[in-house]
Amino acid sequence: MNADELAAAHTVALDLGAWASAETRAYRVADVATKAHPADLVTELDRSIERRVRAVIAERFPGHAFVGEEYGGSAVTGRPTWYLDPVDGTTNLANGVPWTSFSLALAIDDVPLLAVVADPWRHIVFDARAGGGARQNGAQLVIGETATLRGGVVSTELAGHEAWQGMQELSLALTDSFCTLRVMGSGTLTLVGPAAGRGAGAIVHRFSPIDHLAAVLIAREAGAQVWDEAGRPSLFPAYGGVMVAAPGVADELFGAWHTALGRDRA
Repeated sequence: MNADELAAAHTVALDLGAWASAETRAYRVADVATKAHPADLVTELDRSIERRVRAVIAERFPGHAFVGEEYGGSAVTGRPTWYLDPVDGTTNLANGVPWTSFSLALAIDDVPLLAVVADPWRHIVFDARAGGGARQNGAQLVIGETATLRGGVVSTELAGHEAWQGMQELSLALTDSFCTLRVMGSGTLTLVGPAAGRGAGAIVHRFSPIDHLAAVLIAREAGAQVWDEAGRPSLFPAYGGVMVAAPGVADELFGAWHTALGRDRA
């Protein structure tokens, strides 16, 4: 992509994030359907936001590919590809918990180019462009200098409605460090959280570009460490989970994670 096309895509993504935020705040939950199982929920808001975003992207950037939470799609090698989760945290939405997000990222292959994450309930839109820093409502976003997990908070997410293998062990390891584990219900907000001053670190057990790519780019551009399960810097892990952490606690948190998984760091 040339600079002009990337700048146009960034503007469109920001506009869509602001629009989706307003739609989310105005929505009144009526019918709630299920997908894979009774705890896998979807509302008409999920679908309507995705339909609108797909239509806008198709009109403005007809050569781009698109992958969405509700209507699928496939990335195309060498072609700009958008990844969307219209409502990350649908279970929260359906149960009246104001902790959801909108996640939109653009990448070519495994290289993210730009990201927008909207936090509708706090009227915040985060954005980032690769190499261009991160912002919160237009102001520069820089992760704080957290030096220890002691007295802090680390966030994670369930595997759907179940604990992931090693989650209990992570909680115990953090307890030994006098650190509290939180499960809030939106993987997007969980991973962008440390960059926004919401805790010292975050771990999700399985990376998905639909849910997590926008968040990890924003976090990295704000100065966070973003590592895969092997302890390597990665914004698009090929397997397993991903960790976001303030630089001063990254080694400590990674050690707790790998202890929980029963592994040794290479």
